Amino acid sequence: MASGTLFSRVLGFARNSLTAYVVGLTIIAADAWNAANTLPNIFHLLIAGGVLNAVIVPQITRAMRDADGGTTYINRLLTLSVTALAVITLLLMLAAPLLVSLVVSSSWPPEARTLATAFAVLCLPQVFFYGLYTLLGQVLTAHHKFGAFMWSPALANLVAIGGLLWFVLTDQTRQGSVDEWTPTMIAVLGGSATVSIALQAFALVPALRSTGLRFRPVWGLRGSGLRGASRMAMWAFAAVVVGQGAYLVNSRVLTGALHAADAQGVEGAGLTAYANAFLLFMLPHGIITVSLVTALFTRISHAAHDGDTRAVAADLRRGLTLPGSILLPGTAAILLVSPWLLAAVLPGTPRDQTDASVGVLVAMMIGLVPYGWFFLVQRAFYAYEDGRTPFVLQLVLTGVALTFTFVGSIGAPVHAATWVGLGQTVSNLAAAIIGLWLLRGRLGSLGLARVVRQFVRMGIATALGTLVGWGVLRGLLVVVDGGTWVGALAITALVGVVVVAVALAVSLRLRVEEVSELLAPLTRRLRRG
Repeated sequence: MASGTLFSRVLGFARNSLTAYVVGLTIIAADAWNAANTLPNIFHLLIAGGVLNAVIVPQITRAMRDADGGTTYINRLLTLSVTALAVITLLLMLAAPLLVSLVVSSSWPPEARTLATAFAVLCLPQVFFYGLYTLLGQVLTAHHKFGAFMWSPALANLVAIGGLLWFVLTDQTRQGSVDEWTPTMIAVLGGSATVSIALQAFALVPALRSTGLRFRPVWGLRGSGLRGASRMAMWAFAAVVVGQGAYLVNSRVLTGALHAADAQGVEGAGLTAYANAFLLFMLPHGIITVSLVTALFTRISHAAHDGDTRAVAADLRRGLTLPGSILLPGTAAILLVSPWLLAAVLPGTPRDQTDASVGVLVAMMIGLVPYGWFFLVQRAFYAYEDGRTPFVLQLVLTGVALTFTFVGSIGAPVHAATWVGLGQTVSNLAAAIIGLWLLRGRLGSLGLARVVRQFVRMGIATALGTLVGWGVLRGLLVVVDGGTWVGALAITALVGVVVVAVALAVSLRLRVEEVSELLAPLTRRLRRG
């Protein structure tokens, strides 16, 4: 899973770098594209993503104990969900102008809103294909088949990269006025993005057939066993509505801040800069945390159905500590090299634009580990088919995050995105701590004292790795020109490797079991070699 995610994320960076080269980073045309291309993600989460991720795996693991192995249940679920996705996607496409007005600032000029609307019409069909990908992927996960689910996004990135390369090869890059965008350019950028998501979904069909499942439409809800799932789905849906409502507020604040900074003649971080920082943030989260928690979620769901609270608690501890063994030094390395990292992953983007995004990247990266904790806590409650508690936690998270967004909206526009990033960090930490406290009340002792001890050891190792990395950085800046792309790439790679390597080596000396476990596959291969 981690290898598939890593390959997909690397291609995602290539796609993102090309996007920044084609449409820019801190200009209104870039935010018009980003706002439109983000709409499918918002509504995918609202309609299907968060709900299906919360509901399907626990429900299918229960249904798989039926006489037919859950085949009827799965076919009914697919029939009803795909039909609903198709109808809703069509309605969203018809409502594209209204939707754009929700995510962009009211201060935008009409031509920028028109460009964003054109992009939105082409991108909104992604809602259907994202939903189909999630449906099929969760069915595969419940059957303990993870490979195709994690690798198919790589195919999507390749197709999207192909669309972006058309701009490069035909010299159609546009980092200026929104008036420079022709219908052909709009169609290529938006169309290639949507086709990529369609192929991502259909790539899962062969893997699904390998489970022995053959799709046959099954209609109706009577006797389906979906009533309990629907109650849980409603709570999950409500939580996603709250979260995406917060995103709409953030989007309007960030697009408005960019417009205000542009009016002041200064470089500011808007929605596109925030999206690029979030993509970097999601790389370690996706590779490490998502891969591990996806596997643990299935295990926890089975243990919850069996009433084995000790197994649930043990997997929770693993989910809390195992990702941290890599994420702690990884976070430290990113914080140390953040200006050069942004310059390295966004070649062709002016340095003043990447420097304007450093603040939001740093603010978000501080919260990388708590973000993973909350991700795990949510799924622990979903394993017990409890959707209400994650909804309450989402209310807490959103309230804290929007407080920071409000502070950013009334301050200097160049710092607005940094405040949004800080809100994400603090809110996830608060929600994760409250969630663990509630889980302890439900399950009894979780053995969190051991988790704390392991993080203290990993923290010491990370501090030593960071100190060595800082020394290497000072030395490199003497001999390497960090203002060039090659120099930024060299600094990022060398310092990052040093920080992580030293931290892991010290963790091994301090007998951090999670590091030994995480490195075991690599060390076994090295011994064989």
